Order: sequence, then C-alpha cells, then structure tokens
Amino acid sequence: MTKGSDRDRQATGGSLTPDQLDLFEKEFSDRPANRLMQNAVTQSPVDDVALDRRILTGIDHSVSHQLDDWKATNQKQSGRCWMFAGLNLLRVGAARKLGVKDFEFSQNYLLWWDKFERANYFLEAVIDTSDRDVDDRTVAHLLADPIGDGGQWNMFVALVAKHGLVPKSAMPETDSSSATRAMNRALKTLLRQGARDLRRHAAQGVGAQREFKREVLGAVHRVLSIHLGTPPRRFLWQWQDEAKVFHRDGWLTPAEFAASYVQLPLDDYVCLVHDPRESSPVGRTFTVEYLGNVVDAPPVVYLNARMELLKRLAMDAVVGGEPVWFGCDVAKMMRADVGVWDAGLFDYAAVYDAPFTMDKADRLLHHDTRMTHAMLFTGVDVVDGRPRRWRVENSWGEEKADKGFWTMNDSWFGEHVFEIAVRRSALPPELASALDQPPIVLPAWDPMGALAE
Repeated sequence: MTKGSDRDRQATGGSLTPDQLDLFEKEFSDRPANRLMQNAVTQSPVDDVALDRRILTGIDHSVSHQLDDWKATNQKQSGRCWMFAGLNLLRVGAARKLGVKDFEFSQNYLLWWDKFERANYFLEAVIDTSDRDVDDRTVAHLLADPIGDGGQWNMFVALVAKHGLVPKSAMPETDSSSATRAMNRALKTLLRQGARDLRRHAAQGVGAQREFKREVLGAVHRVLSIHLGTPPRRFLWQWQDEAKVFHRDGWLTPAEFAASYVQLPLDDYVCLVHDPRESSPVGRTFTVEYLGNVVDAPPVVYLNARMELLKRLAMDAVVGGEPVWFGCDVAKMMRADVGVWDAGLFDYAAVYDAPFTMDKADRLLHHDTRMTHAMLFTGVDVVDGRPRRWRVENSWGEEKADKGFWTMNDSWFGEHVFEIAVRRSALPPELASALDQPPIVLPAWDPMGALAE
C-alpha cells in the first residue's frame, strides 16, 4: 500500500459516517430532556432558558460604599470603553474642583489623537518588520487590525500626558465618534495600503520609508478631521457652578486644562493583572510586543498578581473614596437588561447536558476568553472585611441597569476580571519592587495584549 493510500484510509477513518450520524440522532431523540430543551430554545433565547432565577432574584443591588452621584456616559457604537472609563475616573475630581455635579471631558478629542498616534505607531511597526514575509505571524497580526477602537490603561495615560484634555464643549461628539465603523473602514484600508508601500520602500532604507510615511499620515489626518473635526489648540473656558456662580479661566491649551483639572497623579498608577497561566509567574512584569499607541511613550506594562490582591486593592480604593478602572471579559455570564454579572448566572450545562470545565487559565490558553471591555468600580459591598458585590459604572448609557450603573457579584470578579489600575503606593513592598524589573516580552498575539472595546 502506498503512502497516499495510507493518508486516504486515515482521512476516511476520521470522517463522519452514516452509522455515526444515525447514532447521534438516536441518542438525542431517546432523551426527553433533549426534546424539552429543543422546544424551549427554538422558541426563546437560550439565556432565558438557562437563567438561574435563584441567583437573579437573590441579588441585592445596594452596596455599603457607593461613590457615584453622577450620570453614566454612553460610548454608543464605538469601542472607546477604555477611554470613557479613564475619563470617567478623572471627571470625578474635575467636577469637584469646578463645583458642578456632572462634567465630561471630551471623548472625541482623545479619540482623534488616539487614532492619529496609533496610525503612526502601526506604520513604525510596519517599518520595523518590513524585512519579514508578509505572512509572518507578527506581520499578519499587525495587518489584521491596524487601527481598532480598543485600548489599555497605559495607552490612555500616554494620550493624556502628550496631548492633554479638553472639556466636551470644546470638541463635542460627532456622528463618526459615536459610530466609528465607516471611519475605521477607510483608515484600515489606507493603513494596509500604506503598509504595502512601506514594505516596497524597505530596500531604500528607513529614511525613505519615513518620508513616505508622512504621505500616509497626511491622508489619515484628513480622514480624522473630516469625520471628527479639528482638535482645538486653545479654547476659552468658562462655566457656572452649582451655586450659579460664574467662573472664567480664559484661553487654555489642552495641556493647561489637564494640569488644572486632572486631580489624580496618573504617573503613580500601575496596571495589575490576573494571568493564572503557568507560563506567567506571579510577581513579574510583562509587556506585549507592538502593543501601544504613542511612539516613545512608556511601554504597556502589566504586573501579574493574585486575584485576592486585585480584589483587596480595588476594595480599599473604593472604600477610601476613589473609583477604580478595570478590564474584564464583559459578555460572560451577563444579564444586560437588568445589568447583572454572576459567575453562575446561566446553567448552560443543564441546557446542553454537556460539561463546561475550563478554568480561567484554560480559557486563556485555548482562546475562550480575553479582556474585551473596561469600566469603573464606583461602589463595593463589604461584609466582614471582604467584598461581596461591586457597583460598576458602565459606558453604555442610562437605559439599562440602575441608570447605567451595574451590579457585579464577587464570584464574577474572580472569573472574568483581568486587570485593574491602582496607585503604586498601594502595592505591597515586594510587588512594588518588582515593577523595577525588566518585563517579560509576550508575542504580539498573546491574549493578554487584547484591547478593551
């Protein structure tokens, strides 16, 4: 028998046969529970069938420590959650200084600069990898999504540090900032086209590539300005406080405005992650290759820590009066209409009569989870010194949950939260010293490089 015949026989042995199909159908039909679930799920959403009502009705939305007395924001049809969560953290102190109840920084302003900086970051990565084949795994990863909306805490800090902030009135939302798909489509095509041409210029050296990069960035600048408007260099800032007292600061630059109204020391914040994979030791710092938005900004660095520490530090910050930025896999075990998360909210095993046995490490390793969304902890329910549930400011508007504020049971935190931003001064000494170590570099496609949207 030839080698080709062996391959044919092995392929046949692995194919689905009529006998196997008959057996699968018989096994399904012989169990009344399967037919019952089929009737239910073909007529109703599976989450309605799988919902554990004992958990849903047992959730009390009150918390012992609640910070928010402001309105929730709305990122609409965009992936700017990380940016909204960061600005929501900063607006608390700004509102207090201004003497107003509700205040928003311009999300559109920061979006403009993130897109332009990220275009430059992508093109520099293309130049750096232009000696590799186009189907090299890293190059393919870069080309797969050259300019999405998502981001990370360190990327937010880099934008504020370089470009400052402005109030929402100085650069309000546009149709495209609230619904970025069409703008992103044009930008992605321009950047992939630019990547093609930069790679063709590789033989002429980096200098020639950067000369051509300027042309690509000129096109990106036009697209952003057409869709989002022109970011202000200076603006007149005046307002009326809650007591109806009028104030005028005069003409300010974005850097001057940020210096006056950002009340938190952003440089003191570090990103703690929970990565339970065996390859990711606790107490070590990590970075991900080609993860960032601002060239020459400090790299995106994580410090891996135990989940109990993430919970304790987040709890301590909220109890101390400060909201906490965090990233998670938002769609897992989520009931959106009432704004609830719980690790056991849906009993899919009972619906499908199939085990779901992967833990958090397995889900990371096998691409079943990653950070997808960033929000803000604005409350915590503490019982006997431990958190029981969390209050969360989402950026999906006021229509769901408690006018846009959601409830997270602590069981969900452990399973589906990946990172928090906390002050370095809050870390245990041994972890604080670990921040000075050179980070372990993970490949560009590692799931810990996922961007929150």
